[in-house]
Amino acid sequence: MRKFLNSTIILSGIIVILTAITVGLLVYIKNQAPPVRGIAPITAIAAMEPDIAEWGLNFPNQYTTFLETESNQTRTSYGGSDACQKVEEDPRLVKLFAGNPFSKDYKEDRGHRNTLTDVRATERLNEKTPGTCYSCKSADNPSLWTDMGMAAYDKTPFKDLGQRIHNPIGCANCHEANTMRLIVTNPALEEALAAQGKDWHTFTRQEMRSVVCANCHVEYYFAGEGKYLTFPWSGGTTVEAIDDYYTALEFSDWTHAESGANMVKMQHPDFELFTAGSTHYNAGASCADCHMPYTRDGAAKFSSHNVQSPLVDPAASCGACHTDVEYVTDRVAGIQEQVAGTMSAAEEALVAAIDAIAAAADTAKVDQDLLAEARRLHRSAQLRWDFVAAENSMGFHNPEEALRILASATDLARQAQIKAIQAQGG
Repeated sequence: MRKFLNSTIILSGIIVILTAITVGLLVYIKNQAPPVRGIAPITAIAAMEPDIAEWGLNFPNQYTTFLETESNQTRTSYGGSDACQKVEEDPRLVKLFAGNPFSKDYKEDRGHRNTLTDVRATERLNEKTPGTCYSCKSADNPSLWTDMGMAAYDKTPFKDLGQRIHNPIGCANCHEANTMRLIVTNPALEEALAAQGKDWHTFTRQEMRSVVCANCHVEYYFAGEGKYLTFPWSGGTTVEAIDDYYTALEFSDWTHAESGANMVKMQHPDFELFTAGSTHYNAGASCADCHMPYTRDGAAKFSSHNVQSPLVDPAASCGACHTDVEYVTDRVAGIQEQVAGTMSAAEEALVAAIDAIAAAADTAKVDQDLLAEARRLHRSAQLRWDFVAAENSMGFHNPEEALRILASATDLARQAQIKAIQAQGG
């Protein structure tokens, strides 16, 4: 009996000691600093630091590849980063944008390191240009939005605000300093997501590798006298939802100089088209997977920050998922050719509609109701065509949706033409 009691006491003591050790280890582990992924940083980066050279001290591979966006002016079949003048390549744009500055200057966008140079050089600027036009052009913006508030930022004249902006797009537009977490920095994007009941803080890292692109690559407009940057997403991000949003608001960017229609100019809705149920989006791919593919420098694997068309280096971009790169690039070429042809047909229909409406407006006894309907149809038709034309992939971000939208644009344009002819009594 005594031996049993001694054994029990010894065993109990061992259990108490092990429990104490376990508790001690757990407390010790809990009080340790969280592990740092990757190489320890060389220097701390100030919050919202606009100078990418500071970030480059810790991330030289990302920094050096990002610098290449200044000179990566490569032309692809239907885009790229070469600053060609679109109104010279397609003279129909002069008629389509009659009365709008895009009829005079509509250059292809260059790489991210050229954002400030290009926005300041465009012929679309005038003395009334608001500071809002800097919203997608500078790494100074996150700190300025924090200091000024977006309302004050937007209503500041472009010329005056420019005195406080010195850096083109950079690390601070997408990353949180030191943690390198991908974040939403544009207040307009945060407000647009909130209007849909979405909180970007709950998104996965893979989702954020597309969402950060939506800081800039989206449709937007300037609301009210203060030219407040706003994304028209409260009713959804489809082209129909955006058209309905602007119609309900009775918003227009300009009055067409020939048709007299109140028009809306679309602005690079890359994110909206891609996320509208595209094949790659449904497969879980992100913008960065194709435009910033992973690469290696020795043993270091990193995402290339030389943001560019995947067609410039399809082996690195497409080849990450597709084994037959030649087959894929042939598919891309075929899809873009089809979209380009369909887009051209939509332009022809719009030109015919504009001419018919202008002729009807010059008719003495024109039916004003039919003329107004023709103008409304012209507005809706061109908004749809421009949704695809202003988007940067020649439809490849979502081929089925692009073709559907262009077919609708052509149909509406022909309806506008017919209404105009009927308005003349024809």
